[in-house]
Amino acid sequence: MTHRITVWNENVHEQESEDVAERYPNGIHGAIADALEAEGRTVQTATLQEPEHGLTEDVLAETDVLVWWSHCANDEVSDEVTERVVDRVHEGMGFVPVHSGKNSKPFKRLMGTTCNIKYRHGGETERIWVADPGHPIADGLPESFEVPSTEMYGEPYDIPEPDRTVFISWFEGGEVFRSGICYRRGRGRIFAFRPGHEEYPIFYQDEIRRVLDNAVEWAAPTEGSDAVWGEAEPLEELDSGY
Repeated sequence: MTHRITVWNENVHEQESEDVAERYPNGIHGAIADALEAEGRTVQTATLQEPEHGLTEDVLAETDVLVWWSHCANDEVSDEVTERVVDRVHEGMGFVPVHSGKNSKPFKRLMGTTCNIKYRHGGETERIWVADPGHPIADGLPESFEVPSTEMYGEPYDIPEPDRTVFISWFEGGEVFRSGICYRRGRGRIFAFRPGHEEYPIFYQDEIRRVLDNAVEWAAPTEGSDAVWGEAEPLEELDSGY
């Protein structure tokens, strides 16, 4: 089955910073889309500036997995679009928030917590350890790999206990972080992945691109069984006596 992927990006830093525009000339969404298309994925992109942020009911209805990158404009996403995304996750759409996508309205709504962390700018090494080597998102990866220069995220991380923790990061300054975590919400699968700060060429790194490709494969909807809601007639005859 060919999964239909939508890569969403707030697309603000690329317009406001020459360095980011030079690093990602087609936008961060373009770099992520290129990585997935190179693996044969069917990919479209959407940005904050489009009508309904590019996430109309029709677009989401045709999306199997939504990859979400955001940072400084999380609060600019409308509540209507937020609820639309959350509803689609409950219906079975996969959701992959990347980097500060953890602060996005849809992710916080799905988690029910602040998703607060510690953080530090400065460009330090991150070593990402595979904590769950049997998980499909870890396919094809070594025991650990490094991001040479990045922003630090550190524990505590105000999230519900993950269903699975696939990756744990260590940073040069000493902090650790649950950098790849999985959840189920309704019929939908969620994978939140820490790396991806706009100041660094992280989305060109082979290991990062492998994680994203594995993640969209894992998060794609499965057929499962039909859910039946509301008042139900009994399957067996009930004794109406007292």
